[in-house]
Amino acid sequence: MIHAYIRSDKNFEAAYEQLKAINLYAQQKGIEIDDEFIDHKSQNKRLQERDEVASYFKNAAGGTLLVYDTWVLSTNMEDAVQMFSCLLKNGYEVHFVKQSVIISCKSDVMLVLGLIDQLRQTLQEGSKKSIGRPKGSRSSSKFDKYHNEILSYIKSNQSVSEIARLIGVSRSSLKDYIESRELKEVASGSLVHNEPENAEETVISKITCPITTN
Repeated sequence: MIHAYIRSDKNFEAAYEQLKAINLYAQQKGIEIDDEFIDHKSQNKRLQERDEVASYFKNAAGGTLLVYDTWVLSTNMEDAVQMFSCLLKNGYEVHFVKQSVIISCKSDVMLVLGLIDQLRQTLQEGSKKSIGRPKGSRSSSKFDKYHNEILSYIKSNQSVSEIARLIGVSRSSLKDYIESRELKEVASGSLVHNEPENAEETVISKITCPITTN
């Protein structure tokens, strides 16, 4: 089973942006997503308070997980390390879409450490408030939960009016959502996921070590 995990956090990319990137990545790689979990409840919560997430990952053990970036797993370093460890222990293959790298229990330990260190650097740049949402990002929409369903209908050449009827929403609001999210372009493949060259080496090379004063 191939799962997409999206976590809302007002200080980072919105659910829509994560979904768009994941869909572009999956389309480019020929991956068919079986299930998606949009986690709207876990912001600022520690892992022990995220029972729904823990149960979801436990039940999907041995599958493939697509996430946008390392912070999606957690913005607490202790919890992030535990998430990495448990995902790999339970046989997951995890695709980090932004970095275009894949980790599993067989991965080079330096790649795994590089991803963890990347999160550490992001969080050390300042508080989450100072990190702020990236320029140009859009806020979440009530239609985000239908994102992949809408995308599937577009791919099957359903009209906006028909899609609006099928999911029970206003045609004009849905039309605005589809246009603002570029879903027709995503469905047609005219947008592509930009995959950097030597992605694994890039992640490892960005590990930073303490600077001594001696």
